[in-house]
Amino acid sequence: MTGAQRAALDNLWRDYGVDLATAPLDLSALFGRTAPRVLEIGFGMGDALAEMARAHPEQDFLGIEVHRPGVGNLLRLLAEQQVSNVRVICADAVEVLGRYLPDAALDAVHLFFPDPWPKRRHHKRRIVQPPFVALVANKLKRGGRFHLCTDWEDYATQMLEVLDAAPEFTNACPADRYATRGARPLSKFERRATREGREVWDLVFLVH
Repeated sequence: MTGAQRAALDNLWRDYGVDLATAPLDLSALFGRTAPRVLEIGFGMGDALAEMARAHPEQDFLGIEVHRPGVGNLLRLLAEQQVSNVRVICADAVEVLGRYLPDAALDAVHLFFPDPWPKRRHHKRRIVQPPFVALVANKLKRGGRFHLCTDWEDYATQMLEVLDAAPEFTNACPADRYATRGARPLSKFERRATREGREVWDLVFLVH
């Protein structure tokens, strides 16, 4: 963790951070308004999340990340860019979804570049599994969007298979199977992946 990231955690958590003391969270009280709400799971260093929130001040963004340097970096970006429509949770995403977020509270969930666990014996650790997908569906409003992406082709195939089998979801791009990047910002991670010649697969599914 850099000094700037540590300072951001120490000084800016009170402005953007969410302490999980009570359940479920009151999102209207948390943001001080009622607006479309987007959850990003595993925002990494936070550059893409900060860019999305800055581009869409009419929406509220909730970010979950367990990597404390990434949390500190996002807090620093939010303060530097004077972004006010983001709140940050440093905890396990599955626990937050299961215990702290109300059902049908979200308009969109983003899961960008989750850990691919590339070794076959570790595939069971991948977050995109049927129980997780069902949990996400419960937290989305009807018509809500679940946007995923990965730069591992076999993980993209697994994501597609799991979501196709989920009764709560419909593929927003049934003809092409995979979606375009759309308005999703390019993160530093994705720019590096592109430079290294790795393809990125996006998927968008809707709760029906």
